[in-house]
Amino acid sequence: MQKIRLTSLLFIILSQFSFGQSHQVPMKSDRYRPQFHFTPKAHWMNDPNGMVYYKGTYHLFFQYYPKATVWGPMHWGHATSKDMVHWKEQPIALYPDSLGYIFSGSAVVDVNNTSGFGKNGQVPLVAIFTHHNPKLEKQKPDQVESQSLAYSLDEGKTWTKYAGNPVLPNPGITDFRDPKVRWYEAQKKWIMTLATKDHITFYSSPNLKAWTKESEFGIDAGAHGGVWECPDLIPLNHNGKTVWVLIVNINPGGPNGGSAAQYFVGDFDGKNFKAYSKETKWMDYGTDNYAGVTFSNTGNRTILMGWMSNWQYATVVPTAAWRSANTIPRELGLKEVGKELFLTSKPIKELDELNEQRFSLKNQSVKNSYDLTAKSKNATGLFKLEVTTQNITDFSIVLANEQGNEVVIGYDKRANQYYIDRSHSGKVDVEKGFAKRHSAPRFSTDQVMSLTILADVASVELFADNGLTVMTDIFFPDKPLNQLFIKSTTGITLSNLTYTKLTPSVELN
Repeated sequence: MQKIRLTSLLFIILSQFSFGQSHQVPMKSDRYRPQFHFTPKAHWMNDPNGMVYYKGTYHLFFQYYPKATVWGPMHWGHATSKDMVHWKEQPIALYPDSLGYIFSGSAVVDVNNTSGFGKNGQVPLVAIFTHHNPKLEKQKPDQVESQSLAYSLDEGKTWTKYAGNPVLPNPGITDFRDPKVRWYEAQKKWIMTLATKDHITFYSSPNLKAWTKESEFGIDAGAHGGVWECPDLIPLNHNGKTVWVLIVNINPGGPNGGSAAQYFVGDFDGKNFKAYSKETKWMDYGTDNYAGVTFSNTGNRTILMGWMSNWQYATVVPTAAWRSANTIPRELGLKEVGKELFLTSKPIKELDELNEQRFSLKNQSVKNSYDLTAKSKNATGLFKLEVTTQNITDFSIVLANEQGNEVVIGYDKRANQYYIDRSHSGKVDVEKGFAKRHSAPRFSTDQVMSLTILADVASVELFADNGLTVMTDIFFPDKPLNQLFIKSTTGITLSNLTYTKLTPSVELN
């Protein structure tokens, strides 16, 4: 009995202890840790920041509090990868200072050394971030946030804050944050897309240090159920024409509650963004893809990662030593449906490195229920499932276990909606609104329906109709969801079903 008590005490101590920057420690508290999504080894994480590709390495920075598993004074954590699949956590990149906490932002490769930070031909990486000064929150709430710089001359390993910070002082706006910066080649200048309360303000600069206001967007467009955050302005090619997409994260006010990301499609001339429509489109209809922004310097590819959580319950999810993960990286594109352009999201091709054993079925008829458990032979519940059908009717894909936990992913023909139902997914008392069915419209008018599902230990990501409809949800089962069923009361024929077991990319040494 004494031994059991000591063991329990040791576990509690260890679960709250930081194990440094070199490895992850497997223990009971890791049972919900994703196996192919990035998570910090320990403590709190939220928004991805400063994502940049340089000299063969992807850099992921993130909002991080290294002293607890709840939000606190923000730092920039840092991780690197050669393929966006296998990540190595690095030392903390930016610490709070006299100007405040280090809130969200972006990073660029200053190829032409416009900033002057480069020495002797060196190309600087420049981070642009929000300083948040908590000392001003009560007396001067409209002066709390300003934009600042840091630079690296050793390919992102270490960072030096600019002595002239802040480079963009607050003009008197209570929410003035999350600068996303990109080079605008046509006019040889940097463009900053900044969240300003419940709309966007664009600034420009020749050197990343002196900024001029260009225009505003969004006061009369999109959803306004909460504050606008973490914006991104990206050019995408459509039929040989450059089309601009403005991504704006919002909290609360998402389509299924809490945090979510909306977007607008339109034109940008270096000064003004003009949306083709002021109506809201949602990038992800699940509840767990927030603060998503794109990597810079990735050439013709536009790749986004989001924070796989929701502010409704992020601080109370049942993980002990760490909190929060990122979505898988997603390649963005455009698809025309009727006369409207929609943003598409697809899993990056590099994830194929995780493919292990697979099997395929052709023209498989399903009436009531078809059990794939024995055929999949997968105790981990990590898999990719690709399904196509020309028989568009009600059906569901059920992830389950012996304890009766289940996550249901399906299509409701009458409503013409996809859905994810986590009502019975295990530990659902995380938050009052957690146990729900989330829905998303089907935009495609094709007579062939396609679904790609990526399942990790505690998450599913649905990419329907080649990424036209996307949903991301997390959950907390009592044991791995190692059973898999296809169900349809009306009956359905699956033209193709390919199941691929996935191998973990997370190293638990």
